[in-house]
Amino acid sequence: MTLDKKDIKNLTLEELRAELEAIGEQPYRAEQIFAWIYQKGALDFASLTDLPQKLRERLNQHYFLSALELFGHFRSKDKTEKFLFELCDGNFIETVLIPTAQRETVCISTQVGCKFACAFCASGLPGFTRNLTSSEILNQALYLRDMVRASITNLVFMGMGEPLDNYQNVIKAIQIMNSAQGLGIAARRMTVSTCGLVPRILRFKTLGLQVNLSLSLHAPNDALRNKLMPVNRKYPLEELIRACEDYIQGGGRKMTLEYVLIQDVNDSPQDAEGLAGIAKRLKAKVNLILYSPVAGLNFKTPDDRTIEFFMRSLERKKVSVTLRRSKGADILAACGQLAGRART
Repeated sequence: MTLDKKDIKNLTLEELRAELEAIGEQPYRAEQIFAWIYQKGALDFASLTDLPQKLRERLNQHYFLSALELFGHFRSKDKTEKFLFELCDGNFIETVLIPTAQRETVCISTQVGCKFACAFCASGLPGFTRNLTSSEILNQALYLRDMVRASITNLVFMGMGEPLDNYQNVIKAIQIMNSAQGLGIAARRMTVSTCGLVPRILRFKTLGLQVNLSLSLHAPNDALRNKLMPVNRKYPLEELIRACEDYIQGGGRKMTLEYVLIQDVNDSPQDAEGLAGIAKRLKAKVNLILYSPVAGLNFKTPDDRTIEFFMRSLERKKVSVTLRRSKGADILAACGQLAGRART
């Protein structure tokens, strides 16, 4: 890697075609290069053996193939695995592999840190450092596929950071992941989570791919959401809900409302009633997530009786609801626990 070279994984197929043509090469070679990188897992240009030697030399002159460096690997008793990667600038990110009997889901990070400082989440505690590049987002999935031999069925952009705050790089990564010449992962098997960035939600509906959008709601009214999620002060609930309605009416898929259940904070009967109202208005399903402890924060997980009552309250209102008991809590890999730690 040198400063005058480009990371070729930051280019979509169309962009690579254009760049090849600009240096006097045939644009159709882009498909071959993509196949080597994303389907065969090539680590250098010398291995692209069905390309002319001259082209391989030119690729090596203008581009480099990036990769993530594994710094730590942690295994949970529930078989969840967490991977701590060191980036080229010395920053760290975490990626989680969540296996079940039916699928292998990869939880992808999109930023180093997070600027939105949700009160219950570890990712924002260190503050925000920078966006990940498209290649750094892609390389998380590629490492697990090629080095861990994970049979990736689903991708969720729910790791460190706010995906829609890094919109351009995340969308480019999604396009490459979805491309038949790229990773070939179906759009409907990818889910992007957002804390509620209204302009980006409205923009997301124009993507043209059936990628799932999940809203991190966590509170049913402005007063409580302002305390838990400072972003709500900029984009209050009514404005956010209207944007979600516009997204759905514009062709977006059915949304999921993520709701971290926190003892004596957002688990009251009134909270359940408010959440049900939002879910019915958006015709959305609700994913209840039990709070996972974060060092330095005083929140707690509700008891089983409260959890059961909250769920039944939603169901009585005819709301589709699932309960997610986050996996990997013993290795700090559960929802809200990722922070890019160099040590765990």
